[in-house]
Amino acid sequence: MKFTNEVRIALVAVVGIVLLFFGMQFLKGLSLLGNGNTFYVVFNDVSGLSASSPVYANGYKVGVVETIAYDYANPERIVAAIGLNEELRMPRGTRAEIASDLLGNVKLELKFGEHAAGLLAAGDTIYGGMQQGMMSKASDMVPQIQQMLPKLDSILTSINVLLADPSIAASLHNVEHITASLTSTSQQLTALTVSLNRQMPQMLQKADGVLANTEGFTRQLNELDVSSTMQKVDATLANVQQMTAALNSKDGTLGLLMHDPSLYTNLSNTMRDADSLMIDLKSHPKRYVHFSIFGKKNK
Repeated sequence: MKFTNEVRIALVAVVGIVLLFFGMQFLKGLSLLGNGNTFYVVFNDVSGLSASSPVYANGYKVGVVETIAYDYANPERIVAAIGLNEELRMPRGTRAEIASDLLGNVKLELKFGEHAAGLLAAGDTIYGGMQQGMMSKASDMVPQIQQMLPKLDSILTSINVLLADPSIAASLHNVEHITASLTSTSQQLTALTVSLNRQMPQMLQKADGVLANTEGFTRQLNELDVSSTMQKVDATLANVQQMTAALNSKDGTLGLLMHDPSLYTNLSNTMRDADSLMIDLKSHPKRYVHFSIFGKKNK
């Protein structure tokens, strides 16, 4: 059987269309053979979600979004058909959340419900929503940031005024001088440490000498006859006690001088008479001394 050129061109065009269809399906992430279970997710907002968006369960890709249908009769009801792996088992109460990363890639995350509630069958409908991820939290913070902007502007103005104050420059200049002083002090401490390290052997030698002298003194103290020294001290104390007893007694001269008032009075009188005699002797020496070269004259 022979084909004409027109038939061959038609066959090539058909094959090309088929390959293009399957290629588009493959690029979208859809199954080429259509083996899988289809579920329906109801949203009231599908911002960012589109056909061929991946579907993940616990971080693993389990399917893709096949179609998205908008219900014009009920604007708050948007139904997305998702094709999932036929081996996936989803418990009742499972939700689907639209999530996006920092690069703007949108995906659908399945949040499984309780397993004890039973399993969903192919064709069942589940409810979906927006995931409160980092981007959503960042968008929630925008009003707060807008409220903070005037305060930030005021703070920046105050900082500019503070930096324009000449005292700040003077303080920085003083800090520079203080830093220079600290550097000089550190250098001096370093030099002192080096000097101490050099003198340390000599200091240790002197310390050893002092310890040796101390040990010698201690040895001399140990060798000292303490008992003999104490006997001599006792004898000296006994003599002192005897002398004190003699002074307190009226038998001796010193005791009489200390205890007999009449003896003291007589000695005082005798000393006074001797003093008067010496005065008279100095005043009238001729009364007491007679001396002549030619002999004694008759009165």
